[in-house]
Amino acid sequence: MTGDRVEPIFMVTGATGAIGGAAAASLAEIGARVVLVARDPDRAKAVVDGLGPGTAHEVLTCDLASPNDVRELVSTFRRSHVALSGLVNCAAVMSRERRITSGGLERMFATNHLGPFLLTNLLLPALRAGASSRVLTLSAPSRVPVDLDDLQGERRFRWTRTFGATKTANLEFTFALARRLDPAEVTANALHPGLVRSRLTDPMPAPARRLVRLVSTDPAGAGRAIAELMTSPRFAGMTGRLFKGTRVIDPPRAATDVSEQERLWEESARLVGPIEGG
Repeated sequence: MTGDRVEPIFMVTGATGAIGGAAAASLAEIGARVVLVARDPDRAKAVVDGLGPGTAHEVLTCDLASPNDVRELVSTFRRSHVALSGLVNCAAVMSRERRITSGGLERMFATNHLGPFLLTNLLLPALRAGASSRVLTLSAPSRVPVDLDDLQGERRFRWTRTFGATKTANLEFTFALARRLDPAEVTANALHPGLVRSRLTDPMPAPARRLVRLVSTDPAGAGRAIAELMTSPRFAGMTGRLFKGTRVIDPPRAATDVSEQERLWEESARLVGPIEGG
């Protein structure tokens, strides 16, 4: 704290990834304190070391695919902090194989959707205490519908469609969350960062991976867009939107059905357990 100014605190998941790391760097550059969430504390510490001196950034370890881990993360955060200025849900995984967590959840669906769903809900008291806080979830304009009768690919698993469905789920979650919040307290939006160079595409077949990387951009641009969306006064009160960079774009039709959004919310809550923040 400097004088009467309260230092803003932002939490970034997937902080060791290309976009998460760039987001943390951009937020740190404007003087924010960043809580970096990652599975690997050593890699997260390396990111923190790169943010430079002057602000006491933090690292919290969590596997977002584990609801128990998410609850412990929130409990740890709340022991030290009352308020949170913003949450950036960056973490994502892509897998060509159907992998099940120790808790019986399909890992791609659990990491990409259930983790952000639970984490955001449990952090709502801290976000409301942050005054005009913001939630930003990275997604994509996916046209793959969410199969509400086979959310975890138990009957049919096609890795490209499953990944696409998790991105649609991110959008549906964002829009359902925005309806539940007072935008004067907390806003909820989604960001399509475009094709960005990262290790997320490592599981792709080599020819596709090389092609994607050829047309991908530096993650620093996405990091700057995230920092602007999270802090700029021109986005105050804007909620329930999908951005590409800092421009609002129309969401795909697959993510706009309100009844499907609500069914996904109910099923997600059933899978992760109680979602009320403490």
